[in-house]
Amino acid sequence: MSVASLPMYDLEPLRNATDAWWQAVAKAFRHRGLAGVPDTLDRGAFGDRFKVWSSPDLLLSQTCGYPLTHAFADKVRLVAIPFYGAPHCLGCDYCSVILVHENSDATRVKDLRGTRVAVNGFDSQSGFNALRASVARHARDGRFFGEVIETGSHLVSARSVAEGKADVCSSDCVTHALWSRHLPDAVAGTRVLTTTQHAPNLPYVTNITRSDEEVEAMQLGLLDAVADPEFAAARALLMLVGFTMLPRSTYDRIDAMEQQAADLGYPDLA
Repeated sequence: MSVASLPMYDLEPLRNATDAWWQAVAKAFRHRGLAGVPDTLDRGAFGDRFKVWSSPDLLLSQTCGYPLTHAFADKVRLVAIPFYGAPHCLGCDYCSVILVHENSDATRVKDLRGTRVAVNGFDSQSGFNALRASVARHARDGRFFGEVIETGSHLVSARSVAEGKADVCSSDCVTHALWSRHLPDAVAGTRVLTTTQHAPNLPYVTNITRSDEEVEAMQLGLLDAVADPEFAAARALLMLVGFTMLPRSTYDRIDAMEQQAADLGYPDLA
């Protein structure tokens, strides 16, 4: 049996919606002739997402764009790019929101010089790469922040800012919109200072060994599922509105952001 996971927006209040969305996808995949479609999602511990993404049995998952272009570039292949109906999304692109404490005096990115930044992980497009690109031109001698705190999750980063343990963090705009609607405590005490450059939304992927025929069946299945009226309520809760199929090179913009920061003498978030 294949494995599937959708870990990126699987907030606790949205578990039922995520499960319903998978039922729509599984139904469509079977209709398109895919074999071994699992009945349920593999959740496990959150850290196990890396194990799932590496699995040769992976049928479908959603990753961050940075792992797609870096650590998992030789393990997964792009299936589709989702559209989300969240503020700051542009077509199949999203950006990060840079969060500060609600009482922060900062009005511009350069006002954050010397502050404490909370980052969910150094493999994150929204919490690390996009933020680094945003502050790179303000760095001096390769430094901008006074302290870098790795938290392990966007949620912990946001709470660290609200509680005064950090001064700034960055989270993708879809997560922020879902928090605002379903987990308001997650954004309480913070405000959006500004947004980062846009990049392609978090990709739906499969194991790199999947055939072109299988990938095409998955692509058609996702289009079927997103049009299935039976699951419209679940999609609305997840802010999921559609998919597009673009080449893997669409994500080269993530590498370009990284190179931009390096060219400005700011290869590390420091």
